[in-house]
Amino acid sequence: MHDCLIIGGGVIGFSLAYELSSHGARVRVIDQSKVAREASWAGAGILPPANLSTAVHPLDQLRGLSHYLHPQWAQALHKETGIDTGFRRCGGIYLARTNGEAAALTAYANLLRSEEIKVEELPLGDVVDYEAALGPLVDSGDLVKAFRVPGECQLRNPHHLQALIAACKRRHVCIDEQVSLGQLILTRDRLVGLETSCGTMKADRFCIASGAWSGKLLKQFDLSCGIMPVRGQLVMFRCDKPPFQHVLNEGSRYLVPRDDGRVLVGSTEDEVGFDKSTEQRVLEELADFACGITPALRDAQVERTWAGLRPGSFDGFPYLGAIPGLSNVFVAAGHFRSGLFLSTGTAVVMSQLIRQQNPQIDLRPFRVGRG
Repeated sequence: MHDCLIIGGGVIGFSLAYELSSHGARVRVIDQSKVAREASWAGAGILPPANLSTAVHPLDQLRGLSHYLHPQWAQALHKETGIDTGFRRCGGIYLARTNGEAAALTAYANLLRSEEIKVEELPLGDVVDYEAALGPLVDSGDLVKAFRVPGECQLRNPHHLQALIAACKRRHVCIDEQVSLGQLILTRDRLVGLETSCGTMKADRFCIASGAWSGKLLKQFDLSCGIMPVRGQLVMFRCDKPPFQHVLNEGSRYLVPRDDGRVLVGSTEDEVGFDKSTEQRVLEELADFACGITPALRDAQVERTWAGLRPGSFDGFPYLGAIPGLSNVFVAAGHFRSGLFLSTGTAVVMSQLIRQQNPQIDLRPFRVGRG
């Protein structure tokens, strides 16, 4: 009998298990396939800037709390497991090559300034002082506007997940993979247990953190929600050394440099159901985009391409809270592109809720069953 059974072995599920176990809870994590292999693994690990002290809306507070916690978690996980999660305060450079993109980028910079987040407009002639790899783009005359955000950070998704899993195991969290779910065992307003391919599993509380698959599971509770899979495709280059240091952003696309010379390029948004296949045309477009930003990548090897399914929501907000009508079943899903980023803050507030404490963030805007 566990205090909490978490359904979903991604970054949200393991972050919650890590946080709950730090408070002495007995936790079990189950997954329908292998753990840490879906959207949590597939992303690029960008941690955008946020400011908890100036945040007003609960979503901004969740962003600010997550941004505040990430360096602490990275340090604690490294100390506990010896695994470097790849957390780096590398900064980000935001680029615009059209007047329309420049206007949108200026508005974003003003929003960051209103939240007291440091952002610097870079004179075009000074861009190469921060990233020499952008020299050809500057010389071409195509660059219209550039900003630098020093507070942008990154994680290496697989390493971060490895550290979370290792820490959870050290805390005696039970982990079961390739578990198929069957009938729900309900008594009045409580879920008593789950019939699974591994037998009946019981717990005092349950949390659904199955990412894009959460909507399917919620239907078993006669609850419809707006969680949907949104495919994102990525390309990874391999260089002898990192060609640049900052995360480079243009619109919704990005280039993320790793310390070992790898560069991740993404990403697309396709509503194609649960299809994780890649499309050659899209991958070529991403590679062309990357080479247009940093021509040095034309000589680099494309080492790998892949796709992941992000858990989108109809209004852009995650679902955080209890299932209506059930006193011991909770949901933490629907984070779309921000699952890794919001995982730390989500774990803290959901742990507080599950442990029957008042969450430090108002969760009403994230209520389950809103649509």
